[in-house]
Amino acid sequence: MSARNNQANKAAARERLRVERERQAKKDRTRRQLIVAASIVGVLAVAGGVGYGVMQANQPSAWEAAKNEKQVVTPAHSEGENGTTVVVGKKDAKKTLELYEDSRCPVCATFEQANGETIKKDVDAGKYKVKYIGATFIDTTIPGEGSRNALSALGAALDVSPEAFLEYKGALYSQQNHPAEQDDKFAEDDYLIKVADEVAALKGNKKFQKNVQDGTFDAWALKMSSVFDKSGVKGTPALKMDGKVVAGSDGKNPPMTPAEFKTAIDKALKG
Repeated sequence: MSARNNQANKAAARERLRVERERQAKKDRTRRQLIVAASIVGVLAVAGGVGYGVMQANQPSAWEAAKNEKQVVTPAHSEGENGTTVVVGKKDAKKTLELYEDSRCPVCATFEQANGETIKKDVDAGKYKVKYIGATFIDTTIPGEGSRNALSALGAALDVSPEAFLEYKGALYSQQNHPAEQDDKFAEDDYLIKVADEVAALKGNKKFQKNVQDGTFDAWALKMSSVFDKSGVKGTPALKMDGKVVAGSDGKNPPMTPAEFKTAIDKALKG
């Protein structure tokens, strides 16, 4: 091989090496740029996520928002300030049975299962009216939302009719539908609507369902709960006839059995 050819080959080799180095350098620069870009995106995503999380944490909950509502939507068939006077029965009934209940209360469920039908029959017969006062304290003692959510749904039922209200209350307290005290099942709108399908006036009732899902009567439920909190009643269920405590055979606790209830009510009606 001539010297001239050897030099040409060396020059070509050097050129190929230069081109390969430049290509590799360009590849390395691109790789570094991609890594930096990805890191920036990652940092921005984390910052955005943290920012969104902080923003969400600072948003008031649905119940906090309801508590701050200036204009309370009240159900039809309610009276008084903020619609918290709920009386079911014939207007000419001379006596009024005050009934204090918390929807999550297991003892209330037992009471309703034993005496709910009797109360309905008595109300239909005009023996007395029922004034309902709903409580939500179990949501605090056993953290949850079921008491408030069920009370709001009862407001939606009352908006349909007083009869639907009483029937729905009975359905919520029924043995097959009432959850254990620790189970916050009533916090689920879908479950409340499912139970409502057992009440003819509420089954497939789109307006009722929308009011439950939208929380239309959430603020009303909180106002009703406040009435209970100020009543001086310490537990549920509690009964009063025209302001006087209605108790069972022990003179202290509510009448739980049908026999006790009948005796207590008959005595209260005569008082």
